[in-house]
Amino acid sequence: MSVDTPRRIIVLRHAKADWPSVPDQERPLADRGRRDAPNTGRWLASSGIEPELALCSPAERTRETWKLVAHELPHRPRTVYDERLYEASPGELITVVQETPEDVGTVLVIGHNPGVQGLAEVLAGEAEAEALGRLRQTGFPTAAVAVLEHDGSWKSVEPGSARLTTFYTPKD
Repeated sequence: MSVDTPRRIIVLRHAKADWPSVPDQERPLADRGRRDAPNTGRWLASSGIEPELALCSPAERTRETWKLVAHELPHRPRTVYDERLYEASPGELITVVQETPEDVGTVLVIGHNPGVQGLAEVLAGEAEAEALGRLRQTGFPTAAVAVLEHDGSWKSVEPGSARLTTFYTPKD
């Protein structure tokens, strides 16, 4: 893939989690999360957005979300579970995205707030007015997706270097 080909970064917040008496990393999805995640997957599939690589936090709720989303996609991409994505800051998430192999055109990052919202906001140097307005109005609810486009190599991803093109929530 040429560095002149636009890259796509899909940012996905895990679906609604339950609050049982378990360590945070072991929290499973709530019933609503199990309903919302497949809807998000169907939206991705119907939008023609096909990730080639999924980078997922190893927490139970992100793994469960990804399994339900991926089941709705026409092709399951290669998946990497990365400890650095758990409770990551936007800067830490950018570092992980910068390590994406150059032959990948679309990467999906599945993580947690406030990091994923911060990532979408920090990367978006430009934005479709509607997408940015919705992100600012709703925050980044569970099972929501921000789609950003970046011109250049993965190594050149930095604050303000992408364009927010779409923002989806399961309530859409």
